[in-house]
Amino acid sequence: MSDVQQIAQQIAGATGRPFAPRTTRNVGGGCINSAVALSDGDEHWFVKLNQAALLAMFEAEADGLAAMAETGSIRVPNPLCTGIAGEQAFIAMEYIPLGGRGAHSGALAGERLAAMHRATQGCFGWHRDNTIGATPQPNQQDPNWESFWRRQRLGFQLDLAARNGYRGRLADRGALLLERLPALLDHAPKPSLLHGDLWGGNMGIADDGNPVIFDPACYFGDREADIAMTELFGGFGADFYAAYTAAWPLDAGYRTRKVLYNLYHVINHLNLFGGGYRAQAETMIDQLLSQLS
Repeated sequence: MSDVQQIAQQIAGATGRPFAPRTTRNVGGGCINSAVALSDGDEHWFVKLNQAALLAMFEAEADGLAAMAETGSIRVPNPLCTGIAGEQAFIAMEYIPLGGRGAHSGALAGERLAAMHRATQGCFGWHRDNTIGATPQPNQQDPNWESFWRRQRLGFQLDLAARNGYRGRLADRGALLLERLPALLDHAPKPSLLHGDLWGGNMGIADDGNPVIFDPACYFGDREADIAMTELFGGFGADFYAAYTAAWPLDAGYRTRKVLYNLYHVINHLNLFGGGYRAQAETMIDQLLSQLS
């Protein structure tokens, strides 16, 4: 039995309906996983695949999609099931055709993301660890945002960078920045449900013009961390930010904190891909330290 047949059997088990895909279409666009779209003509499923040892990554993704869907705010692909097929782990979810256009899609995305961020809990973190790209992302719950960011976000990435051989100035300046975190994170944010990896490649527009977000790295944190990442690789458009801030204005000091929050992602990119991200990370650290001097 092929891997696709095994996946189809598990999809059928999850839905309680027979499913025998007539078409299997490879879907590109990801650098971590491979993906296929399966269809029997009536039902359509999007399936991501990776090595079997990474099943927990897909299980955490399914939990994240479900958590975002439960808020009833912005649309996400509903997760169906995860499992093992042959030597591959997979996650199957609702297939949502993207590529639609809508005059108000950006504004809808901003408004609905603000609504999702109003889902809160008592502590920062999440009920399980997950991944950011292919990097482990610890989420041990902590009532203190500065402590959480120090230990489980920036400090974790700096330690990983050192283990990957990126020491010297990055490590020294990074350690100094960790010491100065209380001066940057003194605004008492609420623990909001975050997408966690919200760059432009993880949002699309469905055929009906509604925005869709996917590929999450969810946890409860400062909502500014999500907004910051939307600005890291080009931004989401003025209508998105206008609608978000109209629904829930950002706190004073965001323009500085967004550099700190995006530093986490830049160092993660350094750990994943190397290249020029080291210089970018060092420049961001210098910028933050200069504002604290």
